[in-house]
Amino acid sequence: MGKKRSGAGLTGPQQAAKFLGVSVLSGVVLAGIAIPGAGALGLAAKGTVEGFDEIPANLKTPPLSQRTTILDAEGGLIATVYSRDRQVVPLTAISPYMQKAIVAIEDSRFYEHGAVDLKGILRAVNRNAQEGGAAQGASTLTQQYVKNVFVEEAGDDETKVREAQEKSLGRKIRELKYSIQVEEELGKKKILENYLNITYFGQQAYGIESAAQRYFSKPAKDLTLDESALLAGVVQSPSRFDPVNDAQEAMKRRNVVLQRMVDMKDVSQAEADEAKKKPVTLKVTRPKNGCITAVKGAGFFCDYVRNTFLTDPVFGKTREERAKLWNQGGLTVRTTLDPQSQESVNESIKDHVNQDDKVATAVTLVQPGTGRVLAMGQSKPYGFGKNETQINFSVDKRMGGSNFGFPTGSTFKPFVAAAALERGLPATKVYNTPQEMEYPSPVQTCGDKPWQNTEHARVPNESESEFGAYNLKDAMAKSVNTYFVEMISETGLCPVTEMTTKLGVIPADGTKLPEVPAIALGTEGMSPLTMANAYATFANRGVHCTPVALESITDSHGKALAVPKSQCDRVMAERTADTINTLLLGVVDSGTGTAAGLTDRQNAGKTGTTDSRYNAWFVGYTPNMAGATWVGSGGSKQVSMENITIGGQYYDKVYGGGLPGPIWKQAVSGALSGREAPNFATVVIADTGLPAGGGRPTGPTPNKPGKPGKPGGDGKPGRRSGGQTAAGTIGGTTPTTPLPGDTTEPGLIGGIEIP
Repeated sequence: MGKKRSGAGLTGPQQAAKFLGVSVLSGVVLAGIAIPGAGALGLAAKGTVEGFDEIPANLKTPPLSQRTTILDAEGGLIATVYSRDRQVVPLTAISPYMQKAIVAIEDSRFYEHGAVDLKGILRAVNRNAQEGGAAQGASTLTQQYVKNVFVEEAGDDETKVREAQEKSLGRKIRELKYSIQVEEELGKKKILENYLNITYFGQQAYGIESAAQRYFSKPAKDLTLDESALLAGVVQSPSRFDPVNDAQEAMKRRNVVLQRMVDMKDVSQAEADEAKKKPVTLKVTRPKNGCITAVKGAGFFCDYVRNTFLTDPVFGKTREERAKLWNQGGLTVRTTLDPQSQESVNESIKDHVNQDDKVATAVTLVQPGTGRVLAMGQSKPYGFGKNETQINFSVDKRMGGSNFGFPTGSTFKPFVAAAALERGLPATKVYNTPQEMEYPSPVQTCGDKPWQNTEHARVPNESESEFGAYNLKDAMAKSVNTYFVEMISETGLCPVTEMTTKLGVIPADGTKLPEVPAIALGTEGMSPLTMANAYATFANRGVHCTPVALESITDSHGKALAVPKSQCDRVMAERTADTINTLLLGVVDSGTGTAAGLTDRQNAGKTGTTDSRYNAWFVGYTPNMAGATWVGSGGSKQVSMENITIGGQYYDKVYGGGLPGPIWKQAVSGALSGREAPNFATVVIADTGLPAGGGRPTGPTPNKPGKPGKPGGDGKPGRRSGGQTAAGTIGGTTPTTPLPGDTTEPGLIGGIEIP
């Protein structure tokens, strides 16, 4: 063959004739090429027989992306998510009118030709040559199907989508070879079925089943003649013939399809005329996609499920692989969400914190011994509108949470106690604690260099009355800051950070917990899920189980996929956990957490309130449920919870026991209603080791906890346990010097970046 020059003196028809001649002589029939004007074609190497033969013979058809259904633990629907809204159905589930309408308007000779319609291409070549452009194409349904396969394979990659749709000779030749393969392997009925399932019908509807549901709220098998003609007409230009936005244009196109069906003898003229008289009557079902559509207030749990899928290697080695599988969809995801628990969480949140309040709350419940996440809710709903958010306050940053989590205040103290007990300190340990003190120095770290209080940083107790000799039981119940600073200084920082690592207590931003004594007071930002799951380890008598949200997953063919399992490991001695349980029972029975005390079963827990009352916590548990409640600033501006109205209730000061405690109590009470009420295994902690006379503080007795929903639930007016935060305050006072070694980033408070 002579050397070809693109557009070298040949007209468009001449180039087409030359190319067709080569193809026919080679035994290759090229179909569906819309010939452009003179000089624009540019014959490529694949226009030759040799180039044609070089194209791979096997078309790898990707699975069609479909909806994924997310279910709760009992099989109830949580949400439907999809990259493309599609439901694949067999040809028998598609109206015969629809089948005939699409063939009539898109490829009337479909059942007469092979992969290529030679008459059609000659007609297109002649028409385009006359009009000097690409006014008419001749792609068969088979070729259109192949093109849609390439588009489907491209996914959300815009570059690949453009390549799959480009009007080039190379693409048409590739389509031709694959079309021949498809015709040989599938046959006409299967090609038609695949085409109707893959084609885009506008309004985010892919495939005829979703289109029927979108426009008429009915299955594809029930489409009438006029409805079928309308949808068949949309395919050529989903935007131009969109019946939702332009009913008149859609009607004109529908009537063209109806008349074409008459020409093909699919319907009589009378039937077509009757259908033409009907107005375009739609019953639109708006797209419902994503976690924003989740029911039962489970939008954030739904988002957690999605992020679990995208981050766990069990679903693919790379995030790209996992995203491709998720976007492909067609999955049925059964989760651990317990409907009763989720409903109870929602009700408690609604009763205590309003959506438009200046602060927000988040509640997460998990099951000790299994790691199952049972409920997850917050007062700012999942969404894009006012007083809505897509930030999941319950989880770490990498799972869609806030940038830095929220300082936990005194809820961190049980971790210090657990580490100390594991190191051999007795549960009767007494420290003669001042009301205010310098951080002891030096304190051993995990490295060779101990922490030094070179700046003479100080830590106060909440109340001026809190000084003197305290044992662990009283110090935990009253949340005495200086006691736990003494304890972490004696134990060393490494045992505490090692314990928290084993408990999964890692800052929400994924950084390492700093080795500074102030961590004993909850200075670092954590997520409610992290705290709930860590406390579940105490409930499970020292065995920590990683959190899980997925129960099972099946694909579109019903094949089960592997899901991540909870990994359970003993991280502390059984007696250590039992001792912590005994101590935290005391917090609820007679300490700062009495407002969270359950009436029908044992429960334990710990309150926490951070500096300036930016954050308040209650983390508590029973032997069969653990949960964390956080209340604080969920937006970009930190809000001090003093003289504030939350949920219609005025608070002069918010404490961990005064608002988070009652939220937790109501949520867990409802979640466990009618369920087993086991007791803790406890230990006896003697009131020994105190000086004669009890060694109690000589100042006034701290106020008793307030009633549920009222301020003062921590039992400490003015209490600001929580140590140094990013704002630089310690225990509610501003130190004269910053705390050495505190790596909290300046300008970051409670997990929110302050401009």
